[in-house]
Amino acid sequence: MIIAISIVKGYQQQVRNKLIGFNSPIQVTHLDLNNSFESSPIEIDSTYEKLIASQPGFLWIQSYSNKAGIIKTNEAFEGILLKGVPNNYNWEFIKEHLVEGTVLNKIENSQPEIVLSAITAKRMQVKIGESILIYFVDDPPRLRKFKIVGIFDSGLSDLDELYAYTNESIIKKLNKWPSQYISGYEININNFEEIEPKTLEVESLTTMDKGVSNIFKVYPQLFDWLNLLDMNVLIILILMVAVAGINMITALLILILERSNMVGLLKALGAKDKQISQIFLFLAMRIIILGLLFGNIFGLGISLIQKYFGIIKLNESAYYLNTVPIEINPVHIILLNLGSFVICLLILLIPARFISKINPIKTIKFN
Repeated sequence: MIIAISIVKGYQQQVRNKLIGFNSPIQVTHLDLNNSFESSPIEIDSTYEKLIASQPGFLWIQSYSNKAGIIKTNEAFEGILLKGVPNNYNWEFIKEHLVEGTVLNKIENSQPEIVLSAITAKRMQVKIGESILIYFVDDPPRLRKFKIVGIFDSGLSDLDELYAYTNESIIKKLNKWPSQYISGYEININNFEEIEPKTLEVESLTTMDKGVSNIFKVYPQLFDWLNLLDMNVLIILILMVAVAGINMITALLILILERSNMVGLLKALGAKDKQISQIFLFLAMRIIILGLLFGNIFGLGISLIQKYFGIIKLNESAYYLNTVPIEINPVHIILLNLGSFVICLLILLIPARFISKINPIKTIKFN
């Protein structure tokens, strides 16, 4: 049970972190019905940025600008979404999954730079240091040459093949926006569990011409799928507790049957059924405690080995991760142990009632 819940919680957290890496927990964009990648721009508001950043529970707020285009080489072409980021952009996620090269330089060069995903680079058959042409569907169509400075691989193929990163000023020029306009803001928070109340808090601080969304609305299907894993864990826990309960009932019945003579003798000496039941329950509690002790050592041991050494691998294209993830939450472990102990103890009240059926005369006579 410890291994099962650690794997599922670890998987949920790792996939969630990757989704947040591409799109922060909370986004602020222009309020309209445009669902395309290129939304209407909003104006940079330094007062608004400082207001959000000063609120407790918020990590940072940063701007971004989008522009859709088509990468074309002599061998292939591919649709892509260029995400323009400022010089102070938080590169932590991309650096974590960078497989080659570096992130964008803060000082703009004569030739625009781009950070591509490994999937796109492989399909386009391009490498670090090479240049690529990106066509933009405008009137008239335009093209720009970009130099590849970095290649990343997050494992989320659907998003890897979509996103590429460049400097925000390039996107503004391509969109023919003044320097004070952007596609929107990304806002990160301290505690992901507070995303809904924090979204409402951002809405209360945002003017009516801007729309506030969160990661749940951007990827509803993926988060529904991740939440469905909780049901899988619940089913696994119920099945395992049921098996443990049946094993404990069997063990206690064997203890009672093996000592039926002792039960008959104790009854003949005046012991009550409740007193005798307590003796066997204490014996069963000892078995449960020993089982929990060794189970915790075994479960936590395997979980820690996998967490720090990643022995068990996964097919990243199918599971979005290259190793089995582990997230050990002390609260979950404590609740798991307490729940297992209480449930097994309650289940043992069933065979304990068998003691009242034992006839002392027959057991002693048989002996």
